[in-house]
Amino acid sequence: MQRVSLFSGGGPRRVLVLGAHCDDIEIGCGGTLLRLVSERSDLEVCWVVFSSTPDRAREARASAAAFLQGVARSQVIVRDHRDGYLPHSGAVVKDEFEALKREYSPDLIFTHFRHDLHQDHRFVCELTWNTWRSHLILEYEIPKYDGDLGAPNFFAPLPAATLERKIALLLEHFPTQAGKPWFSADLFRALPRIRGMECVASEGLAEAFYCRKAVF
Repeated sequence: MQRVSLFSGGGPRRVLVLGAHCDDIEIGCGGTLLRLVSERSDLEVCWVVFSSTPDRAREARASAAAFLQGVARSQVIVRDHRDGYLPHSGAVVKDEFEALKREYSPDLIFTHFRHDLHQDHRFVCELTWNTWRSHLILEYEIPKYDGDLGAPNFFAPLPAATLERKIALLLEHFPTQAGKPWFSADLFRALPRIRGMECVASEGLAEAFYCRKAVF
């Protein structure tokens, strides 16, 4: 297994993170973002969420601010599209992607997994690839009852302290989700433990991604 660094040479400095719902980014790649923030002082992040309610939007903005504390520059955008209906708002959402393309030029993009069984997640992934053609795109995974986890091919090892901070921030900033049986610290530890085993991470923990195309 070849190990490469996102920070070697001219590694990515401008990052775009896309999530269909208010906690998707944090669950899917929150640990990796915390690690990037800690390792690169000039990091710039544009953080975009497409579906929210007023209460969930407040949670999302507070959470993003906590995860991005210390970045050189950040922009947080939270849209108010209806949960479960993103594909049915296709033209409007597509226009928002095109506006993002004009306004922000990322080096690295995090988005949803293409085979995620939630229609909103798949739609955001599809528009990501339709909009950015010459970028490094990493698709993150979200555990849920659909049973749609795959075999990722790109791993980001995490220090145990980083994973625990991710979990603490999730539990702190999303009280509206606290009553859901899947929204728990043990679940948020379980998948990184499996992925950490798969990539032989030094502390046994990792977030994993699906990389369709990369040029070295």
